[in-house]
Amino acid sequence: MRRNLYAAVVLLVASGPATAEPAAPLGALAKMPVKEVTVFKDGHAYVVHQGTMPTDNGNVLLDLLPTPVLGTFWPYSLDKKATLHSVTAGRRRVQVERTALTLRELIEANVGAEIVVTEGTKPGYPATIVRLLTRSSEELDATLPPPAGDHLPIKGNILLLKTVEGTRAVPIEHITDVKFVGKYATKVSDEEIRNLLTMKLDWGGQPAAKTVEVGMAYVQKGIRWIPGYRIELDGKGKAVVKLQATLLNELTDLNDATVNFVVGVPSFYFKDTTDPIALSQAVAQLSPYFQTDASTQYALSNAMMTQVARGGEVRHAKGPRQPDVAPDLGPEIGGGGSQSEDLFVFTVKNVTLAKGQRMVLPVSQFTIEYKDVYTLDIPYAPPTELRRQVTDPRTAELVRLMTAPKVVHKIRLFNGNTQPLTTAPAMLLKEGKVLSQAMMTYTSKGEAVDLTLTTAVDVKVKKHDKEAKRTPNASSFNGDSFWRIDIGSSIELTNSSGKPIEVEVTRYVLGNVDKAGDGAKAEMVNLLEDDDSFIGHTRPVWWGYYSWPSWWGHFNGIGRVTWTAKLAAGQSSEQSYSWHYYWR
Repeated sequence: MRRNLYAAVVLLVASGPATAEPAAPLGALAKMPVKEVTVFKDGHAYVVHQGTMPTDNGNVLLDLLPTPVLGTFWPYSLDKKATLHSVTAGRRRVQVERTALTLRELIEANVGAEIVVTEGTKPGYPATIVRLLTRSSEELDATLPPPAGDHLPIKGNILLLKTVEGTRAVPIEHITDVKFVGKYATKVSDEEIRNLLTMKLDWGGQPAAKTVEVGMAYVQKGIRWIPGYRIELDGKGKAVVKLQATLLNELTDLNDATVNFVVGVPSFYFKDTTDPIALSQAVAQLSPYFQTDASTQYALSNAMMTQVARGGEVRHAKGPRQPDVAPDLGPEIGGGGSQSEDLFVFTVKNVTLAKGQRMVLPVSQFTIEYKDVYTLDIPYAPPTELRRQVTDPRTAELVRLMTAPKVVHKIRLFNGNTQPLTTAPAMLLKEGKVLSQAMMTYTSKGEAVDLTLTTAVDVKVKKHDKEAKRTPNASSFNGDSFWRIDIGSSIELTNSSGKPIEVEVTRYVLGNVDKAGDGAKAEMVNLLEDDDSFIGHTRPVWWGYYSWPSWWGHFNGIGRVTWTAKLAAGQSSEQSYSWHYYWR
């Protein structure tokens, strides 16, 4: 037993500590180019790197560690002779060659060179550079106790010089001047620790080639695109729609890459979890254009940041941004786009954009039909009894505006194209002159969307409301009696624009609609489920200012009256309707 233990100890001592990998030369490191990138509007991108890479002992060393979303990192080999065995992310020593900038670095770069050395005020003497005393990385790995980790060489201050008298050990700080007798080098090689990605390849027992074609794909946040529309109206029902993309790159350099712009809402279940292959402790800080905070998270109901043309949060960002370098704006435009499940993809080829740069590039152009539309939306106002309680000036102003509704001139676009319209800023022009800027909302092919031009000041609106009847003790609830107030109302429109128009009118009342005139439709809104159909898609701002009594919803609801008024130039039209509400 004792003999076996002694043999084991001898074997362990003889074997020594495990040796670390030698420092890889910088020339062995490769930056795999981006072949294709699919960009989503929320800032995520599906990046495909692919290229012919140099090998180091049969493996590929990459000086690039992505920060992918968990489960989206997939490396591969396209060489039939080399099978991908594994991919390792880790810290490794690298030999880096740089220009010598100090006397010490210049001496390190010229071991074996003949020089004339001057120490202070002493006369110079000829010598040959032997070396600077240094504890190498291998020595430190062998002598330090585990866990030692990665170490860089420790450089001393003693320089060994060979002279006619023998080898001298001179402190480097004593040397004030060096004169090279012959040729000399200005590049010095040094070691540093970097995070490397090592693609280990299995060559099947055959000699490894000097190069190999490999690739990797992953999803990472850092590239996004912001769409924008330019809509040129011809005045005859045709609109030329131009889509352009503003591409923000804060991820990696693109060089003649294919870029796919995606319209739709992506779903990355683990988008907030970084894959362990990233190795880094912290994710790189992106610009405010990539941030999602509480103020913008629910800006639009269909997609959080994915469908929002952001800007407000950037204006409020802290600290100025440095101007970006002007990008190359000459990529080749691909086809008109393609459908992929519920996502629509526009493809642009030959895009070159360095990390940190921005680019604006045309994506698509098509012609669709449109028509001028006039709309009048009149929201409900609080009952007179509640309006007397309004003391806040802002709320009073809102109530005043409700009593002075305006007709709005809009452009209704009919998307007869094969591609959808995405949520984006839209600039409207006619005969080269800007009419307005509106917000385009997502519109599938075959659907229509309205874009606001301006207020139609030449269409006058008069709203008439008269109390027709007041019935005491009309109903009871929990032992309390309630009045019924009947209202007779009408909306009068006058067209002073000098051309025939059609006005789509929607009127909401806080109570119960009884009937409407010819050509009008009266209905009650479902308070529980149809809240999004209200004007502005939300309840009015004053709604939460009051503690509505429990009996209010028992008797009263929200009514809606809709009709279309066709008006010739100079013509007036009036539509009547009646409604009621209960009060106590």
